[in-house]
Amino acid sequence: MDSVKEQPALYNIVKNKILDQIKAGKFKVGDKLPTEMELCEEYSVSRTTVRIALQQLALEGRIHRIQGKGTFVSKPKIQTSLSTTEKGFASQLIEQGYKPKTDILDLRVIPADQTLAIHLQINEDDPVTRLTRIRYANDEPLFYSISYIPWKFAPGLVNDEEGCKSSLFQLLQEKYNVEVHKTIETIEPILANETVSEYLGISEGSPVFSLETVTYNEDLKPIEFSDSVFRGDRSKFTIERFYTALDI
Repeated sequence: MDSVKEQPALYNIVKNKILDQIKAGKFKVGDKLPTEMELCEEYSVSRTTVRIALQQLALEGRIHRIQGKGTFVSKPKIQTSLSTTEKGFASQLIEQGYKPKTDILDLRVIPADQTLAIHLQINEDDPVTRLTRIRYANDEPLFYSISYIPWKFAPGLVNDEEGCKSSLFQLLQEKYNVEVHKTIETIEPILANETVSEYLGISEGSPVFSLETVTYNEDLKPIEFSDSVFRGDRSKFTIERFYTALDI
């Protein structure tokens, strides 16, 4: 009974020691880690414990396996701030040394179904522009998103594919005089389905983040609803909060 209780703590210790070595730079991006047997000897643990520790690190995107070659340190995750209103996706990527790119998969006007009508506070069958995109960092797909914008706010958007490759919020503001006031975002860990795995170049069932966003203008009217899926192995999010004395 005691050994069962101790096992999780043991592989967590091994996992954290390997992670500390990666953070300290002993193992750099692309470096090959010691074999399972070498790690067993180094930490005086069983092979099962080492395997679980490595599996956890792989799930977190810290390392990856190449069959027949070994286990290697992965690139650091790309950080996305959910707090900033001044820097879009492209700007945040550039600051981290990545080159942003966007592919437009689909851009068309559709009638709002019941779900869209609720999110966007419009009537069913009202026209909505649907924009489907894949966003890249250095030609590596990072997330897949579908945005829905009520046609009345940006009636010419469906003909502006080139503009939709950059910041959608900036385009809405500069070309259609639609001011972005706030967003409400919901994050949920899910597993990649067949469509997401194909678009993001990952295995079906891989861990990903689902991010639902409703964007409002100054009149607190919804101007966009989006559903995005981020790669779990390449993404992390930061959220900045401010507190007053009464909040603490």
